[in-house]
Amino acid sequence: MDTFGFVVHPQDVSDVAKKFPALQNWPPSLLENMMRYSPPILVDHLRYIESEHNRAEGWFVATTLTARQILELPLQTVLQKIIRAGRRAERAGAKILGLGAFTSVVGDAGITIAKHLRIPVTTGNSYTVATAIQATRQAAVLMDMEPEKSELVVVGATGSIGSICARMLAPHVGKLTLVARDQKKLEHLAGLIMSESGKSVDISTNPRQTVRRAHIIVTVTGSPNEVIFPGDLRPGALVCDVARPRDVAKAVAEQRSDVLVIEGGLVEVPSDYASKLRFGLPKGVVYACMAETMLLALERRYECFTLGRNISIEQVREIDSMARKHGFKLAGFRSFERQLTPEMVRAIRQQTTLQAGVGSGQPESRQ
Repeated sequence: MDTFGFVVHPQDVSDVAKKFPALQNWPPSLLENMMRYSPPILVDHLRYIESEHNRAEGWFVATTLTARQILELPLQTVLQKIIRAGRRAERAGAKILGLGAFTSVVGDAGITIAKHLRIPVTTGNSYTVATAIQATRQAAVLMDMEPEKSELVVVGATGSIGSICARMLAPHVGKLTLVARDQKKLEHLAGLIMSESGKSVDISTNPRQTVRRAHIIVTVTGSPNEVIFPGDLRPGALVCDVARPRDVAKAVAEQRSDVLVIEGGLVEVPSDYASKLRFGLPKGVVYACMAETMLLALERRYECFTLGRNISIEQVREIDSMARKHGFKLAGFRSFERQLTPEMVRAIRQQTTLQAGVGSGQPESRQ
């Protein structure tokens, strides 16, 4: 049978305490120190992922580092932990390995990890881009937006996901602004988009100031902290949050009934998918990075499909074609652990219309 493995990690020590109740009373610092030296854990065996064309099985392997540890510990320490998790997946029988969450952005984004394993590695970012673009364009239709007359702001634009989202969406929007920390990288990306689409692009290193004027926002910073807050958004704004952990503060959903925040990169699997690990998602729904790994196994494409920080438009289109072939599709719209119905989106749109009717200006900051 065709097989895959996928590396996951706890977001913080509370995730570990939920999984192992005996550790609930441990001080966080002691628990993190223990985790640093713990072996990888095989946390789930997926008996089959099935489409009309093939069947595959897979394993979720946890590397015992939190998101903070992955970002702050010495690079070699983190890489060795992820490589050990990859080798555990190899021993289980995986023929390709997917890197989840922060394991996909460490160092050179999977290249070094792949060199130390016998099986190919993918970050899953190509399909993450494909689904983010689909979600953004479909949500814009539901919000009665005209993208060709709207301003799109991409936050985290110089990363592998943000840059290709910006390049692929540029021809379809009225104005594009790129936001990231590195000015030189922003200038390079703006020049590339100009050469590809003929569109003049603005750049900024200040996300909160820039998103205030945006109609549509795609955000994917890779930051461990929230970067967008209630007072940062104009009425009627559409935000596609592709980042894990989220870039958009939950307070936005609680305080702003006039903006639509959707989670990018969520995919409905065609078979009766069931896993012990739900990641806060409904049954049968996975993150796009996981889905890419499954798709490559179903296609018997045992290769490093998405690796490093450069993604091509051709890769995005190819993995999207594989998804359509095997029946993987966008899992509707979700916002902060809840499914969004058409009626809920309509209510957001109506709230925006009401505010416009009474001349509502920029909302005050409510961070």
